Amino acid sequence: MIPAEGTSVRDQPPALARTLGYAGLLPQAAVVLVLGFGPAWWRFSALSLGYAYPALILSFVGGMWWGLAARSDRPPAWVWVAAVAPSLVALATAAPWAIGAAWPAPSLIVLGASLLGSLLVDRRLVADGLAPAWWMSLRLPLSVGLGLLTLASAVFG
Repeated sequence: MIPAEGTSVRDQPPALARTLGYAGLLPQAAVVLVLGFGPAWWRFSALSLGYAYPALILSFVGGMWWGLAARSDRPPAWVWVAAVAPSLVALATAAPWAIGAAWPAPSLIVLGASLLGSLLVDRRLVADGLAPAWWMSLRLPLSVGLGLLTLASAVFG
């Protein structure tokens, strides 16, 4: 791919990362379609998968942040804390299901909002030089996409 005028190859995410990242939106998009238009007997499975997938991805995002911190000689302490928080949030959203409380809409809302909020950490990682220059060009559409699809699954669920 030829970079846009005024940008360099270093400003662009690797093509494979971009392709796989966007492909990662497909499972949640399928969930929303099933919830909106699928048969009633698929709803519980769709909701379960529609909860599990963003919870896993949120944990994965924290793992990426941990990896960025680990490759730095002197990462700020906040990065380690931020890197652990997504897994704890994902785990906490499982509690309502585990105890029979209202689920899944509240958990989906927390996960969707957390994915959207993760962009604040991503932006800071770039500003602090811990993430590559192209980081936000990939993280923005992926976090917004999965965050909004997760919120949509709460609405349709």
